[in-house]
Amino acid sequence: MKPNKEVTIHDLAAELNVAPSTVSRALKEHPSISKETIQLVKKLAQERGYRPNQIAASLRNSKTNTIGVIISLINRPFVSSLISGIEDTARQEGYNVLISQSHDSYDHEVANAKALYNSRVSGLIVSLATETLQYDHFEEFFRSNIPVVFVDRVPEEVASHRVIIDNFAAGFMATEHLIAQGCKRIAHFVGSQHRNVYKERFRGYREALQKHHLPIEEELMISGNSLSLEEGTKLANQLFSLPNPPDGLFCPNDTTAISAIQCAKKRGIKVPEQLAIIGFNNDPISSIIDPPLSTITHPAVEMGKIAAQQLLKHSKHKEKFSHETVVLKTELLVRESSLRTI
Repeated sequence: MKPNKEVTIHDLAAELNVAPSTVSRALKEHPSISKETIQLVKKLAQERGYRPNQIAASLRNSKTNTIGVIISLINRPFVSSLISGIEDTARQEGYNVLISQSHDSYDHEVANAKALYNSRVSGLIVSLATETLQYDHFEEFFRSNIPVVFVDRVPEEVASHRVIIDNFAAGFMATEHLIAQGCKRIAHFVGSQHRNVYKERFRGYREALQKHHLPIEEELMISGNSLSLEEGTKLANQLFSLPNPPDGLFCPNDTTAISAIQCAKKRGIKVPEQLAIIGFNNDPISSIIDPPLSTITHPAVEMGKIAAQQLLKHSKHKEKFSHETVVLKTELLVRESSLRTI
């Protein structure tokens, strides 16, 4: 054999003086092939560095044992935990996972969806980009009966499988906790309102204020987009510059909450005595920041596992599986950043 040549089934068959179909069945441990032949073929395949041609197999079968995943940014703790849950479940069922990042860009999400479709994935798990307002790029999957499961950031207009948390209840719970600590002017960093997660957390915030007869003040509701550390600092400075600053702050993620704590320190605002702060997600850094950040837990790993389970269930029982929405609960995790003596 020539150096660097890719070893094929035909090469193995020629060396063993058997038919290529025999080698193929032996590699799959087909019952029609003797154990001795199977061992002989596998031993030679290993020695020669034979690799199965998964692309050719996918072209024959019109699918692969691969799940495509589209997420926003992999360096976010929630997202990396979500992927971990997906991979754990997929691996147990013999599936591989292809991961792509949208960087919260609609155009990137469209390109990723096309690439994964052309890679003949068996299913797709998606957490939508912040910019995404149209969903036509998923139509090819639906037409081809390739299951699509939306997780966390989901479209409200598309009939498909979903795995979410009760963001309204979580936002209500976070705000009511601040009210229980004696806060009267509670601010909120408002995330993109066309994304279900931020819209529902904002709605929970407003409902909690209304229930406890606290005013809903427009100046305390400051809109953001990326909700990054940098944007969190900008929003916090804007908030703390008000003539009558808030005494409580509910942030839609831990990133902006940490920015707010750091910004408050620089301005000499005591947390939680003058400003009680609560975040969302329970990122690892939330327990390290001083003071430790109160937050809402987000069951990311479990969401990933359930999303993969839904997808694989549909893949195996297409005719019996209807669209399903799984809603998971969250918990309030109280730390020093919001715990005040009333």
